[in-house]
Amino acid sequence: MFNGLGMNLGNLSLLSKAKTRSISPENTTGEKGKGAMTIHPEHGPSRDLGQGWKVRPCISIKAGETVTIADIEGPGAIQQIWMTPTGNWRFTIVRIYWDGQAQPSVEVPIGDFFCSGFGTDDGSNHKGTNFRQLSSLAVCVNPGSAFNCYWEMPFRKHCRITIENIQPKDAVDANKNSMVLYYQINYTLTDVPDDAAYFHAQFRRTNPLPYKSVYTILDGVRGHGHYIGTSMAWGVNNNGWWGEGEIKFFMDGDTEFPTICGTGTEDYFCGSYNFDVGKENGGYREFTTPYAGLHQVLRPDGLYKAQQRFSLYRWHIMDPVRFEKDLRVTIQALGWRKDGRYLPLQDDIASTAFWYQTIPAAPFPELPARDMLEVV
Repeated sequence: MFNGLGMNLGNLSLLSKAKTRSISPENTTGEKGKGAMTIHPEHGPSRDLGQGWKVRPCISIKAGETVTIADIEGPGAIQQIWMTPTGNWRFTIVRIYWDGQAQPSVEVPIGDFFCSGFGTDDGSNHKGTNFRQLSSLAVCVNPGSAFNCYWEMPFRKHCRITIENIQPKDAVDANKNSMVLYYQINYTLTDVPDDAAYFHAQFRRTNPLPYKSVYTILDGVRGHGHYIGTSMAWGVNNNGWWGEGEIKFFMDGDTEFPTICGTGTEDYFCGSYNFDVGKENGGYREFTTPYAGLHQVLRPDGLYKAQQRFSLYRWHIMDPVRFEKDLRVTIQALGWRKDGRYLPLQDDIASTAFWYQTIPAAPFPELPARDMLEVV
Protein backbone atom coordinates (compact mmCIF):
# COMPACT_ATOMS: atom_id res chain seq x y z
CA MET A 1 0.00 0.00 0.00
CA PHE A 2 1.24 3.49 -0.83
CA ASN A 3 2.39 5.07 2.44
CA GLY A 4 2.89 8.72 1.55
CA LEU A 5 6.70 8.75 1.72
CA GLY A 6 8.70 9.74 -1.36
CA MET A 7 6.98 9.97 -4.73
CA ASN A 8 8.22 9.60 -8.30
CA LEU A 9 6.76 10.07 -11.75
CA GLY A 10 5.30 6.57 -11.55
CA ASN A 11 3.12 7.25 -8.49
CA LEU A 12 2.75 11.03 -8.59
CA SER A 13 -0.99 10.81 -9.35
CA LEU A 14 -1.80 8.58 -6.35
CA LEU A 15 -3.66 10.18 -3.44
CA SER A 16 -2.45 9.77 0.12
CA LYS A 17 -3.57 10.64 3.63
CA ALA A 18 -0.05 11.83 4.48
CA LYS A 19 0.15 15.40 5.79
CA THR A 20 2.63 17.85 4.27
CA ARG A 21 4.42 20.19 6.67
CA SER A 22 7.34 22.62 6.46
CA ILE A 23 9.67 24.25 8.99
CA SER A 24 11.37 27.59 8.38
CA PRO A 25 12.18 30.70 10.45
CA GLU A 26 8.64 31.83 9.57
CA ASN A 27 7.13 28.65 11.07
CA THR A 28 9.59 27.09 13.49
CA THR A 29 7.29 24.25 14.57
CA GLY A 30 5.80 23.32 11.22
CA GLU A 31 2.32 23.34 12.75
CA LYS A 32 -0.73 23.74 10.55
CA GLY A 33 -1.79 27.38 10.20
CA LYS A 34 1.15 28.72 12.22
CA GLY A 35 3.26 30.32 9.49
CA ALA A 36 4.01 34.05 9.09
CA MET A 37 2.82 34.91 12.62
CA THR A 38 5.87 36.91 13.81
CA ILE A 39 4.85 40.38 14.95
CA HIS A 40 8.12 42.15 15.79
CA PRO A 41 10.63 42.01 12.93
CA GLU A 42 14.07 40.53 13.57
CA HIS A 43 14.93 41.27 9.95
CA GLY A 44 15.91 44.89 9.35
CA PRO A 45 14.25 45.37 5.93
CA SER A 46 10.90 44.31 7.49
CA ARG A 47 10.80 47.04 10.13
CA ASP A 48 8.05 49.01 8.39
CA LEU A 49 5.86 45.96 7.71
CA GLY A 50 3.54 44.04 9.98
CA GLN A 51 2.45 40.50 10.70
CA GLY A 52 2.01 38.33 7.65
CA TRP A 53 4.81 39.96 5.67
CA LYS A 54 8.37 38.71 5.25
CA VAL A 55 9.30 39.42 8.85
CA ARG A 56 11.61 36.53 9.86
CA PRO A 57 13.18 34.78 6.86
CA CYS A 58 16.40 33.78 8.66
CA ILE A 59 18.01 33.25 12.05
CA SER A 60 21.30 34.34 13.62
CA ILE A 61 23.57 31.87 15.40
CA LYS A 62 26.33 33.25 17.61
CA ALA A 63 29.81 31.78 17.76
CA GLY A 64 29.78 28.78 20.11
CA GLU A 65 25.99 28.47 19.99
CA THR A 66 23.91 25.41 19.02
CA VAL A 67 20.36 25.98 17.77
CA THR A 68 17.61 23.41 17.25
CA ILE A 69 15.98 24.16 13.90
CA ALA A 70 13.60 21.17 13.77
CA ASP A 71 11.83 19.27 16.56
CA ILE A 72 9.22 16.98 15.04
CA GLU A 73 6.97 14.30 16.53
CA GLY A 74 6.57 11.30 14.24
CA PRO A 75 5.89 9.14 12.47
CA GLY A 76 6.98 10.86 9.30
CA ALA A 77 9.88 11.61 6.99
CA ILE A 78 12.07 14.52 5.98
CA GLN A 79 11.72 14.88 2.21
CA GLN A 80 13.76 17.95 1.25
CA ILE A 81 16.12 20.39 2.98
CA TRP A 82 17.21 23.80 1.66
CA MET A 83 19.80 25.89 3.48
CA THR A 84 22.01 28.88 2.74
CA PRO A 85 24.53 29.80 5.47
CA THR A 86 26.99 32.64 5.90
CA GLY A 87 30.44 32.07 7.31
CA ASN A 88 32.91 29.23 6.98
CA TRP A 89 31.10 26.08 5.85
CA ARG A 90 33.50 23.80 7.74
CA PHE A 91 32.70 25.62 10.99
CA THR A 92 28.94 25.04 10.87
CA ILE A 93 27.95 21.53 12.01
CA VAL A 94 24.68 19.79 11.09
CA ARG A 95 23.42 17.06 13.43
CA ILE A 96 20.28 14.93 13.12
CA TYR A 97 18.89 12.71 15.90
CA TRP A 98 16.28 10.00 15.32
CA ASP A 99 13.67 8.70 17.79
CA GLY A 100 15.18 10.20 20.93
CA GLN A 101 18.70 8.81 20.54
CA ALA A 102 21.34 10.67 22.55
CA GLN A 103 23.90 10.37 19.74
CA PRO A 104 23.39 11.87 16.28
CA SER A 105 22.92 9.76 13.18
CA VAL A 106 24.17 12.69 11.09
CA GLU A 107 27.18 14.79 12.16
CA VAL A 108 28.79 16.67 9.29
CA PRO A 109 30.04 20.21 8.53
CA ILE A 110 27.33 21.92 6.50
CA GLY A 111 29.46 22.34 3.38
CA ASP A 112 30.55 18.71 3.33
CA PHE A 113 26.98 17.50 3.91
CA PHE A 114 26.08 19.27 0.66
CA CYS A 115 29.25 18.15 -1.19
CA SER A 116 30.96 21.53 -0.79
CA GLY A 117 33.91 20.83 1.47
CA PHE A 118 35.99 23.61 -0.07
CA GLY A 119 33.71 26.50 0.83
CA THR A 120 34.23 29.96 2.23
CA ASP A 121 37.80 30.55 3.36
CA ASP A 122 37.45 33.63 5.55
CA GLY A 123 33.81 33.58 6.63
CA SER A 124 33.05 36.91 4.99
CA ASN A 125 31.45 36.07 1.65
CA HIS A 126 27.88 34.82 1.96
CA LYS A 127 27.97 33.51 -1.61
CA GLY A 128 30.94 31.28 -0.93
CA THR A 129 34.36 31.97 -2.38
CA ASN A 130 34.57 28.49 -3.89
CA PHE A 131 30.97 27.92 -4.99
CA ARG A 132 30.48 25.33 -7.73
CA GLN A 133 27.12 24.28 -9.08
CA LEU A 134 26.17 20.66 -8.50
CA SER A 135 23.16 19.02 -10.14
CA SER A 136 22.35 15.49 -8.97
CA LEU A 137 19.31 13.51 -7.84
CA ALA A 138 20.23 13.59 -4.15
CA VAL A 139 22.04 16.92 -3.74
CA CYS A 140 21.91 20.20 -5.65
CA VAL A 141 24.06 23.27 -5.00
CA ASN A 142 22.69 26.30 -6.80
CA PRO A 143 23.85 29.93 -7.13
CA GLY A 144 25.04 31.58 -5.03
CA SER A 145 25.20 29.30 -1.93
CA ALA A 146 21.92 27.36 -2.05
CA PHE A 147 22.30 23.90 -0.52
CA ASN A 148 19.58 21.35 -1.30
CA CYS A 149 19.21 17.66 -0.48
CA TYR A 150 16.48 15.20 -1.40
CA TRP A 151 17.47 12.21 0.74
CA GLU A 152 14.37 10.64 2.24
CA MET A 153 14.75 10.46 6.03
CA PRO A 154 11.98 8.47 7.74
CA PHE A 155 11.50 8.43 11.51
CA ARG A 156 8.98 6.71 13.74
CA LYS A 157 8.89 8.73 16.96
CA HIS A 158 10.90 11.90 16.72
CA CYS A 159 13.32 13.96 14.62
CA ARG A 160 15.61 16.69 15.92
CA ILE A 161 17.96 18.77 13.74
CA THR A 162 20.55 21.12 15.23
CA ILE A 163 23.08 23.60 13.83
CA GLU A 164 26.25 24.43 15.77
CA ASN A 165 28.42 27.45 14.99
CA ILE A 166 32.04 26.69 15.96
CA GLN A 167 33.51 29.84 14.38
CA PRO A 168 36.39 31.28 16.43
CA LYS A 169 34.45 34.56 16.40
CA ASP A 170 31.14 35.68 14.99
CA ALA A 171 31.05 35.31 11.24
CA VAL A 172 30.28 38.52 9.42
CA ASP A 173 27.02 39.17 7.59
CA ALA A 174 25.78 42.33 5.93
CA ASN A 175 24.97 43.81 9.35
CA LYS A 176 28.29 42.66 10.90
CA ASN A 177 26.50 40.42 13.36
CA SER A 178 26.42 36.63 13.96
CA MET A 179 26.34 33.99 11.21
CA VAL A 180 23.02 33.90 9.41
CA LEU A 181 21.11 30.82 8.29
CA TYR A 182 18.19 30.70 5.90
CA TYR A 183 16.50 27.29 5.81
CA GLN A 184 13.39 25.32 4.84
CA ILE A 185 12.77 21.72 5.93
CA ASN A 186 9.94 20.01 4.07
CA TYR A 187 8.52 16.83 5.57
CA THR A 188 5.51 14.57 5.75
CA LEU A 189 3.62 13.13 8.70
CA THR A 190 2.65 9.59 7.73
CA ASP A 191 2.99 5.95 8.67
CA VAL A 192 6.48 4.50 8.23
CA PRO A 193 6.85 0.91 6.97
CA ASP A 194 8.48 -1.65 9.23
CA ASP A 195 11.32 -2.17 6.75
CA ALA A 196 12.24 1.53 6.44
CA ALA A 197 15.76 2.23 7.75
CA TYR A 198 17.22 5.43 9.22
CA PHE A 199 19.39 7.91 7.29
CA HIS A 200 22.99 8.36 8.49
CA ALA A 201 25.90 10.57 7.40
CA GLN A 202 29.40 10.72 8.89
CA PHE A 203 32.33 13.06 8.21
CA ARG A 204 36.02 12.15 8.42
CA ARG A 205 39.25 13.94 7.57
CA THR A 206 42.93 13.03 7.58
CA ASN A 207 45.51 15.73 6.83
CA PRO A 208 48.02 14.62 5.80
CA LEU A 209 47.45 10.92 5.17
CA PRO A 210 50.48 9.05 6.62
CA TYR A 211 52.77 7.44 4.05
CA LYS A 212 51.50 4.02 2.89
CA SER A 213 48.31 4.43 4.94
CA VAL A 214 44.84 3.74 3.57
CA TYR A 215 42.15 6.39 4.03
CA THR A 216 39.06 5.24 5.95
CA ILE A 217 35.76 6.58 4.64
CA LEU A 218 33.61 4.62 7.10
CA ASP A 219 34.22 2.07 9.84
CA GLY A 220 32.53 0.65 12.91
CA VAL A 221 29.07 0.38 11.34
CA ARG A 222 26.96 -2.24 13.09
CA GLY A 223 23.46 -3.20 12.00
CA HIS A 224 21.44 -4.02 8.89
CA GLY A 225 21.41 -1.48 6.09
CA HIS A 226 22.77 -0.23 2.79
CA TYR A 227 25.40 2.29 1.76
CA ILE A 228 24.09 5.01 -0.56
CA GLY A 229 26.85 7.50 -1.28
CA THR A 230 30.25 9.11 -0.91
CA SER A 231 31.28 12.76 -1.10
CA MET A 232 34.96 13.71 -0.99
CA ALA A 233 37.04 16.88 -0.73
CA TRP A 234 40.53 15.87 -1.86
CA GLY A 235 43.57 18.14 -1.62
CA VAL A 236 46.63 16.88 -3.50
CA ASN A 237 50.09 17.47 -1.99
CA ASN A 238 52.16 16.10 -4.90
CA ASN A 239 52.58 16.88 -8.56
CA GLY A 240 50.99 14.58 -11.09
CA TRP A 241 47.92 12.37 -11.15
CA TRP A 242 46.55 11.40 -7.75
CA GLY A 243 43.72 8.93 -8.32
CA GLU A 244 45.16 5.43 -8.85
CA GLY A 245 43.88 4.13 -5.51
CA GLU A 246 41.18 1.50 -5.12
CA ILE A 247 38.01 1.75 -3.03
CA LYS A 248 37.10 -1.29 -0.96
CA PHE A 249 33.91 -2.37 0.81
CA PHE A 250 34.40 -4.81 3.70
CA MET A 251 31.05 -6.21 4.80
CA ASP A 252 29.52 -8.83 7.08
CA GLY A 253 32.68 -10.20 8.62
CA ASP A 254 35.25 -9.40 5.91
CA THR A 255 38.68 -8.99 7.51
CA GLU A 256 41.80 -8.71 5.37
CA PHE A 257 40.13 -8.85 1.97
CA PRO A 258 36.97 -7.02 0.84
CA THR A 259 33.92 -8.30 -1.00
CA ILE A 260 33.88 -5.28 -3.34
CA CYS A 261 37.09 -3.81 -4.76
CA GLY A 262 37.22 -0.93 -7.26
CA THR A 263 39.84 -0.28 -9.94
CA GLY A 264 40.74 3.38 -9.36
CA THR A 265 39.52 6.60 -7.82
CA GLU A 266 38.17 8.12 -11.04
CA ASP A 267 36.56 4.78 -11.92
CA TYR A 268 34.62 4.73 -8.63
CA PHE A 269 33.38 8.26 -9.30
CA CYS A 270 32.22 7.08 -12.74
CA GLY A 271 34.92 8.82 -14.79
CA SER A 272 37.97 7.50 -16.62
CA TYR A 273 41.57 8.31 -17.51
CA ASN A 274 42.16 10.95 -14.83
CA PHE A 275 39.10 13.04 -15.76
CA ASP A 276 41.58 14.51 -18.27
CA VAL A 277 40.31 15.67 -21.67
CA GLY A 278 43.72 16.89 -22.80
CA LYS A 279 45.71 20.02 -22.10
CA GLU A 280 44.42 21.66 -25.27
CA ASN A 281 40.88 21.26 -23.87
CA GLY A 282 41.64 22.44 -20.35
CA GLY A 283 42.87 19.24 -18.72
CA TYR A 284 40.61 18.23 -15.83
CA ARG A 285 36.96 18.46 -16.86
CA GLU A 286 34.35 19.17 -14.21
CA PHE A 287 31.03 17.34 -14.65
CA THR A 288 27.82 16.69 -12.73
CA THR A 289 25.34 13.88 -13.44
CA PRO A 290 22.39 12.42 -11.50
CA TYR A 291 24.57 9.81 -9.80
CA ALA A 292 28.22 10.94 -9.89
CA GLY A 293 30.42 13.93 -10.57
CA LEU A 294 33.66 15.88 -10.28
CA HIS A 295 31.97 19.23 -9.75
CA GLN A 296 34.88 21.27 -8.41
CA VAL A 297 38.51 21.64 -9.47
CA LEU A 298 40.49 24.34 -7.64
CA ARG A 299 43.58 25.11 -9.66
CA PRO A 300 46.67 26.84 -8.19
CA ASP A 301 47.17 30.45 -9.24
CA GLY A 302 50.95 30.14 -9.62
CA LEU A 303 51.66 32.45 -6.67
CA TYR A 304 50.18 31.75 -3.24
CA LYS A 305 47.85 28.84 -4.07
CA ALA A 306 49.80 25.61 -3.88
CA GLN A 307 47.83 22.38 -4.14
CA GLN A 308 45.09 21.39 -6.53
CA ARG A 309 41.82 20.45 -4.82
CA PHE A 310 38.91 18.36 -6.05
CA SER A 311 35.32 17.79 -4.94
CA LEU A 312 33.65 14.55 -6.02
CA TYR A 313 30.44 12.62 -5.31
CA ARG A 314 29.07 9.15 -6.07
CA TRP A 315 25.48 8.14 -5.23
CA HIS A 316 24.58 4.45 -4.95
CA ILE A 317 20.91 5.13 -5.67
CA MET A 318 20.58 2.45 -8.35
CA ASP A 319 23.27 0.18 -6.84
CA PRO A 320 23.13 0.39 -3.01
CA VAL A 321 25.79 -1.61 -1.19
CA ARG A 322 23.76 -3.82 1.14
CA PHE A 323 25.09 -5.23 4.40
CA GLU A 324 23.49 -7.38 7.09
CA LYS A 325 25.81 -6.99 10.09
CA ASP A 326 28.70 -4.58 9.55
CA LEU A 327 30.44 -2.35 7.02
CA ARG A 328 33.84 -0.71 6.51
CA VAL A 329 34.81 1.43 3.48
CA THR A 330 38.37 2.49 2.58
CA ILE A 331 40.14 4.13 -0.36
CA GLN A 332 43.82 4.27 -1.28
CA ALA A 333 45.68 7.42 -2.29
CA LEU A 334 48.11 6.56 -5.08
CA GLY A 335 50.01 8.62 -7.62
CA TRP A 336 52.99 7.86 -9.88
CA ARG A 337 56.73 7.86 -9.44
CA LYS A 338 58.83 8.95 -12.40
CA ASP A 339 60.03 5.38 -12.99
CA GLY A 340 56.48 4.10 -13.56
CA ARG A 341 55.78 2.78 -10.05
CA TYR A 342 52.87 3.80 -7.86
CA LEU A 343 53.54 6.51 -5.25
CA PRO A 344 51.61 6.30 -1.96
CA LEU A 345 50.37 9.86 -1.42
CA GLN A 346 50.19 11.98 1.72
CA ASP A 347 47.18 14.07 0.78
CA ASP A 348 44.55 16.10 2.63
CA ILE A 349 41.44 13.94 2.33
CA ALA A 350 37.98 14.57 3.75
CA SER A 351 34.87 12.50 3.15
CA THR A 352 31.21 12.19 4.01
CA ALA A 353 29.66 8.72 3.94
CA PHE A 354 25.88 8.33 3.51
CA TRP A 355 23.95 5.19 4.43
CA TYR A 356 20.71 3.77 5.85
CA GLN A 357 20.60 1.32 8.73
CA THR A 358 18.66 0.09 11.71
CA ILE A 359 19.09 1.85 15.05
CA PRO A 360 20.62 2.06 17.55
CA ALA A 361 23.80 2.65 15.58
CA ALA A 362 27.36 2.38 16.88
CA PRO A 363 28.73 5.70 18.23
CA PHE A 364 30.57 7.90 15.74
CA PRO A 365 34.23 8.80 16.20
CA GLU A 366 34.68 12.24 17.72
CA LEU A 367 34.41 15.04 15.19
CA PRO A 368 37.84 16.64 14.53
CA ALA A 369 38.61 19.81 16.47
CA ARG A 370 38.12 23.14 14.71
CA ASP A 371 41.79 23.49 13.70
CA MET A 372 41.66 20.04 12.10
CA LEU A 373 38.45 20.90 10.22
CA GLU A 374 39.81 24.11 8.74
CA VAL A 375 40.76 24.24 5.07
CA VAL A 376 44.13 26.00 4.96
